[in-house]
Amino acid sequence: MRQQTAMKSDWIATARTLSQALPYLQRYDDAIVVIKLGGHAMGSDEAMESFARDVVLMQQVGVNPVIVHGGGPMINQMLDKLEITSEFVNGKRVTDEATIEVVEMVLSGRVNKRIVQAINAQGGRAVGLSGKDANLITCDPVDPALGLVGAPNDIDPSVLQSMFRDDMIPVIAPLGAGRAGETFNINGDTVAGAVAAALKADRLLLLTDVDGVKDAEGNVVTEMTPLQIEAMTKDGIIAGGMIPKTETALEAIRGGVRAVVILDGRAPNACLLELFTDHGAGSLIRA
Repeated sequence: MRQQTAMKSDWIATARTLSQALPYLQRYDDAIVVIKLGGHAMGSDEAMESFARDVVLMQQVGVNPVIVHGGGPMINQMLDKLEITSEFVNGKRVTDEATIEVVEMVLSGRVNKRIVQAINAQGGRAVGLSGKDANLITCDPVDPALGLVGAPNDIDPSVLQSMFRDDMIPVIAPLGAGRAGETFNINGDTVAGAVAAALKADRLLLLTDVDGVKDAEGNVVTEMTPLQIEAMTKDGIIAGGMIPKTETALEAIRGGVRAVVILDGRAPNACLLELFTDHGAGSLIRA
């Protein structure tokens, strides 16, 4: 009897949650949401399964999700396994011909297909591609000293828009083509921001391994403006690995993205909490 009462209580709570989500479901109907899934945020098979289920649910309620992934830890593992030594310039890996082959193999192969398979296993229709496919991302070199490390010069989102019409979920590996046809490795956050701007996305979600942007006391700042970010960066409050993420957020907003959220991708159902509840998750940045 007690068990039945507890189960009924759970069902009532579930129904209440669905009812409270209605305004958000309406708000995001036909919206484009770009999600950057970092290598550290991919976690275990259980975490990947949960993420994939959330993505499929988002599409089922009318959202057009786009996944851009990283894969740094997996690349490092493969380079070590193949005994390929990397050189670094100012803390950044030099990407030569041998390294880019491994990068493409890991990102477009192992990592990309794992995400695609996870989404498809939950009933979605995910398709893996890289920035090289259909001229999605054209690159210029960031710095000749870094070799085949690129920065997006031009984004053609038409292939992604075609996939939306066919109810497909794009999963993008952060690679691009140079003007001479060479392959470039691109920072995953940069790709996510550039793709979101090209699509004029409603939201860019940067899933990372921290709760969000924190103030001087260590508390997560739930809502921020570009001016606040610039001031906190100048004061050294935003530092280290958070700087490129906030820079990506600012570039995306300048490019036409309505808002960017930096949130902990390890938290269960982080994307759903952000989009469909009053609670939200992480740090929301908008003009």
